Amino acid sequence: MRIVLIIPTYNERANIGPLIDELQGIFPSLPHEMQILVVDDNSPDATADVVREHQSRSGNVHLLAGRKQGLGAAYIRGMRYALDTLHADAVFEMDADFSHKPSDVPRLIAALEQGADFVIGSRYVRGGSIPKEWAFYRRLNSRFGNLVARYVAGIYRIHDCTAGFRAIRSAVIRGIDMDGFRVQGYAFQIALLHAAVARGAQVVELPVDFVDRIAGESKLGLKDIVEFLRSAAWIRFQSSKVFIKFCLIGASGVVVNLGIFTALLSLGVNKFVASPIAIQCSIITNFVGNNYWTFRRRNLVGALHARGLRFNVVSIFSLAISYLTFIILSHAFPRVAPQVHQLVGIIPATLVNYFLNSYWTFRDGGRAEAAPYRDPLERTERSLQP
Repeated sequence: MRIVLIIPTYNERANIGPLIDELQGIFPSLPHEMQILVVDDNSPDATADVVREHQSRSGNVHLLAGRKQGLGAAYIRGMRYALDTLHADAVFEMDADFSHKPSDVPRLIAALEQGADFVIGSRYVRGGSIPKEWAFYRRLNSRFGNLVARYVAGIYRIHDCTAGFRAIRSAVIRGIDMDGFRVQGYAFQIALLHAAVARGAQVVELPVDFVDRIAGESKLGLKDIVEFLRSAAWIRFQSSKVFIKFCLIGASGVVVNLGIFTALLSLGVNKFVASPIAIQCSIITNFVGNNYWTFRRRNLVGALHARGLRFNVVSIFSLAISYLTFIILSHAFPRVAPQVHQLVGIIPATLVNYFLNSYWTFRDGGRAEAAPYRDPLERTERSLQP
């Protein structure tokens, strides 16, 4: 493989030279064509001059200079250059301040060799660590940012979502629209990871010791933190659009359900007969809406009539839940209007309906065939540790 290590820099003159030298000492032990791409944001301390000096001695060192726009913008610029100009088969993300140990690079590459698509040098799996000398507020900031990424952005199963030490196959990056991230700073890390997971990339986490920088200063500022929180919320909203559409279709089904139920009651139909009839009518309208609107962007598995059959099976199961709730409430609260019992019964049925239909009836064929997520400890202990 041709592997390009992308190292973004801003005022890293004291670190970039020693880092390049240490990486060059490791490369001969790797059976790959290793390249270093320094993406410098016009550092006023002349970081670029140090890189140019190494360029003059080594053909595998490259410099991509540009104006300062943030970490995310630097990585996007660097990844495009690595893919389009250097023709990389895989790229690395790595900090310039020695917080990521160069000696860990071969382990992450070994994970790619074992079949992973996206390898994370993780601080938060067993065996990983953050600096013991960190003050409480720094530990809290690191943990909080990672929790926001996992539970707000929705990348639950990954332990270190904000790590900046990662190896990624080029095929994964080529399939992602990075212009749509709307981020420039550190939020890029969770945006890229979320997009890769959504596309079914096989993610592996390997434990690493994160080391605090010795030279230079951290670039993380308040603006980056605000963008990070905003980006996590935006990712969650984007991920929830299918559920929102499903709920809107479900709401229209509620109108159909209650409307037909009330009409049947006015015609003298027994309420225990009117209830399942109303539910079945709403099932039909919900299927049409979900098939042609909610899940229309998916590569749906099976013919239309097969999806219709699966939808009906799920709906009958949901009907049973709704009807059981209706019966229980009717006997427990006989003085309450039957429309209220009917409405309450719709709530648990809707949740069951969504999950079964999303992962079975309207299953995305492309996503189902993609490589699954692997548990980090299982993958690490079984395959990648010596």
